[in-house]
Amino acid sequence: MIQQISFRLSPQPRGFHVITREVLRHLHDLPSAGILHLFIKHTSAGLTINENADPSVLIDFETFFNRLAPEQLPEIVHTLEGPDDMPAHIKASLVGSSVTIPISNGQLNLGTWQGIYLCEFRNRGSARHLVATIYS
Repeated sequence: MIQQISFRLSPQPRGFHVITREVLRHLHDLPSAGILHLFIKHTSAGLTINENADPSVLIDFETFFNRLAPEQLPEIVHTLEGPDDMPAHIKASLVGSSVTIPISNGQLNLGTWQGIYLCEFRNRGSARHLVATIYS
């Protein structure tokens, strides 16, 4: 069986945000076994899975990605939507637009210290729309 749930996340400031609990609030009862595919419908934000215990990891991710794709590079041509837009597209491509997580015993089968991240790459992110597809 396939179940699909669309929902939106409230706007977040630029940075990395652990959203595991918020995602689970929208999923209700998970099957005893299956797969969750989570997709973000945006080109300037992404999803990834990483450390969920130490908040300094989120800060370090932000620092590293800003060095990889800084604003105000003279070579950037796509500037119509602001100086943070093209770097946001580059960062979103590096992170990706989806994650896939196994479901076991009615729960996401994440590692002990793993959480789902919303990677917001715009200075003022908007509400982000996600699609969760559950295969059971």
